[in-house]
Amino acid sequence: MSLIGHLFAIVIGLALACFAAGMVIVLAVLFPDWSDMALGPIDPDALNVMFAFGFIFVSGFALLPALLIVLVTEAFGIRGALTYAAGGALTGLACYLGLVPFDPATMSFDGIVRRHLEIMMGAGVAAGAVYWLIAGRNAGLWREAPPPA
Repeated sequence: MSLIGHLFAIVIGLALACFAAGMVIVLAVLFPDWSDMALGPIDPDALNVMFAFGFIFVSGFALLPALLIVLVTEAFGIRGALTYAAGGALTGLACYLGLVPFDPATMSFDGIVRRHLEIMMGAGVAAGAVYWLIAGRNAGLWREAPPPA
């Protein structure tokens, strides 16, 4: 695969990974209320708007950590699915800890909610899997010479 084609795959993979992570976050946050039978069905248009805001939220906060993971895996040609899932989980952890206040006097984070941390890390795993399916399987292949004809 050429470098230009792989750059397009990276951009599309990052966008779809952010969308998948946003969907996981929205569905996980909605689930306690959604499982209440008295609410009735959710309006699909409202759900689509929430997915869009989830995508914007994830793509804004996770862009730099995700690009760091992408650069490392591209530089070393790492193509393992578990690597991308673990990298996504670390990205979700970094995004969540970036939102939680840090107390330098006690050297600890104040107000960590375990469920929210699990949601963010799970969304990162889903994003890593989606990115691997689109672009991660071919990481570093653009540097190899094409086979002789």
